[in-house]
Amino acid sequence: MLFAINDRDPTPLFEQIVSQIKGAVAEGKLEIGQSLPGVRELAEGLGVNLHTVHKAYQRLRDQGVIGLRLGRRARVARRDRPAGKRIVNEKVVRRLEDAASEAAMLGVSADEFRRFVDAIVARKLNGRET
Repeated sequence: MLFAINDRDPTPLFEQIVSQIKGAVAEGKLEIGQSLPGVRELAEGLGVNLHTVHKAYQRLRDQGVIGLRLGRRARVARRDRPAGKRIVNEKVVRRLEDAASEAAMLGVSADEFRRFVDAIVARKLNGRET
């Protein structure tokens, strides 16, 4: 599994790791139960401090994306049921609202924004009920 850090991206390094792992899970590149690299291994591979990777793994654990057990590798967690409406509103709807605001500020039309969203949905949720 290849993850990469973009030093020019203002997004904190741990958030870049979180985003890439969540994306890999969403796209099926990481499957339920699959092990992730160890904290030290991933930190060395990315050239970052191991605390950065540890913070990313903790965030992923808190979000229910991975399971962590002392002395074992992190594994992609099983989501037994879809997230509740409150969580969807907190995570998805808020981000879509932020993205729509940003798009409006950049002069993106509503139709163009819809095309972006449709393309992302097709890519990220391919084969899933939407």
